[in-house]
Amino acid sequence: MSLQERKQRERADRARLIVATARELAEQHGWDAVTTRRLAERIEYSQPVLYSHFRGKREIIGAVALEGATEMAAVLRAATAAADGPRARAVALARAYLDFAEHNPAVYDAMFQLDGGLAFAREDTPAPLKDAFAALLESLAGVAGEGVDPALFTETFWAALHGLATLTRAGRLPPEHTGARVELLVDRLAVL
Repeated sequence: MSLQERKQRERADRARLIVATARELAEQHGWDAVTTRRLAERIEYSQPVLYSHFRGKREIIGAVALEGATEMAAVLRAATAAADGPRARAVALARAYLDFAEHNPAVYDAMFQLDGGLAFAREDTPAPLKDAFAALLESLAGVAGEGVDPALFTETFWAALHGLATLTRAGRLPPEHTGARVELLVDRLAVL
């Protein structure tokens, strides 16, 4: 391995360490606890080293969001792969989405609540975000209904899931009724 290749690998390893540490801090203490000073202390590098990888917290949030989008897409695909039929896929997708949001609150916030400097629904949308949407679309296109744009249906279904996730997490909706809400959402919105 050449010196340049080793330096590139070390740089990539440092960037992954920064993102993993930011994610860990955010999951434990919230995003307000994620500062460049605290990250530098945790990873035992100087703040200038952090800034050589990310221009600031916004870019770190964006990196966590991209990582989260990749993970969420995999979770959704795994959950729907075992489901038999369009309704079962839609229910499995909804449950997996809500579980992901519940078990990864800081990542979910990075993806959908905080400004990570990422473009959504545009030509320059990063590939992991496009793929996460594609994971939704793959399971929902078949239940959109005749004459309904599958992407528009998926956006609407996703918006409903996001509302359920954020309202439940904020204590505005009792969590014990999540299953009934999913069933209602699928039965009323999807064309089966």
